[in-house]
Amino acid sequence: MRMLLAILLFASLGAVQAQGQSQDQYQDIRPFQPGSLDDIRAARSDRAFLLGFWSLDCAYCPEEMAMLADIAQQHPELDIVLVATDSPQDSAQVAARLKDLGLSATEAWLFGDAAPERLRFEIDRRWYGELPRTYLFDAAHNATAKSGMLERAALEQWIEDHVQRN
Repeated sequence: MRMLLAILLFASLGAVQAQGQSQDQYQDIRPFQPGSLDDIRAARSDRAFLLGFWSLDCAYCPEEMAMLADIAQQHPELDIVLVATDSPQDSAQVAARLKDLGLSATEAWLFGDAAPERLRFEIDRRWYGELPRTYLFDAAHNATAKSGMLERAALEQWIEDHVQRN
């Protein structure tokens, strides 16, 4: 009987520890709410950056994000911000996907508002939710929007033109 209790105790401690690690894993994902885009821009005054929107359900997002992970390794000067358009309940899955794709060190946000349409409208009135959606902000924070997969050559040219100059 004591042996059974000891096994149950260790199993429950392991589950609590795993839960704590799981929570730590996605602690750094911030809720993207009205005004968050302004916060992102303000943190990067006079700096170019890439803002990418993606989702767990997006068929093309993993391929694009894998490319971004590779680009980030080749160009550590590139500032990448990723925003998942999933719900706050998906935060553990979002963190796991970022980790699997090698993007866990990237600044990450997750839609935190109950009305995603409101957030999309604040970001770009011409964006209707298609994913992936990427905004390339130059140092003056003029944005170029791209729906669908980014072309690697075009992104590398943008990095050369806007990031490596800074």
